[in-house]
Amino acid sequence: MGNRKPAWLEALYVQQFFTACSIHVNSKKNEKNICCLDCCISICPHCVHVHRFHRLLQIRRYVYHDVVRLEDLEKLIDCSLIQAYTINSAKVLFIKMRPQNRQFKGCGNYCTSCDRSLQEPFIHCSLGCKVDFILKHYRDLTPFLRVCNSLQLGPDFFIPNDNGDDDMTNEIPNSTIVDFDDPMSSCSGSSSSESMSMPMCTEFISRKKRTGLYTWGRLSNKVHSEEDMTSNMSRRKGIPQRSPMC
Repeated sequence: MGNRKPAWLEALYVQQFFTACSIHVNSKKNEKNICCLDCCISICPHCVHVHRFHRLLQIRRYVYHDVVRLEDLEKLIDCSLIQAYTINSAKVLFIKMRPQNRQFKGCGNYCTSCDRSLQEPFIHCSLGCKVDFILKHYRDLTPFLRVCNSLQLGPDFFIPNDNGDDDMTNEIPNSTIVDFDDPMSSCSGSSSSESMSMPMCTEFISRKKRTGLYTWGRLSNKVHSEEDMTSNMSRRKGIPQRSPMC
């Protein structure tokens, strides 16, 4: 391969990550955070099933820059002398050279390509800086490349379900919202046919003003006939008796 970069390495520089996937525009979690090393393109989690037999490299974000896990990148290329950073207990490496607003003046190690201050014994701040250094001084990248026939995503990587049930996963079936301030609210979970057949609701909600707790109770299942209800409605209060005057 000589002084040429492999296609997958060039794809890490050219492809754009963490942008919406043009194939799954209307899907959730359609951010392109995976690089298919065999197709040399960036894909989203919805595209994984099409590339499931390819070498897949997960791209992450750290301080607004693209990074990859050191454990995954070491399977593809020699990553020695590249300064690593820790994200969620995992070491990551920057892919591209990061621009600097001003040069740091002081003692210590500096990046061989961008003069960024580094910790000892590192001399490269990113993968791109090391590749540029190798091509400039050795003119051959082949001894630093490693054979990798299989590279899959981690078991903790979330792959969304494309069956169209994503919107229903967070909803509780047969659930209703009961307004505790409305005394005419009906029972939750009952269908329209059941509410027409039963004249009274078998559940009621009582609210305690001081404690703010809601207690649930049940009324008796006794169903009054229409005549009893009519007689109860037509019943009048008795005439009040006044106390005798002394």
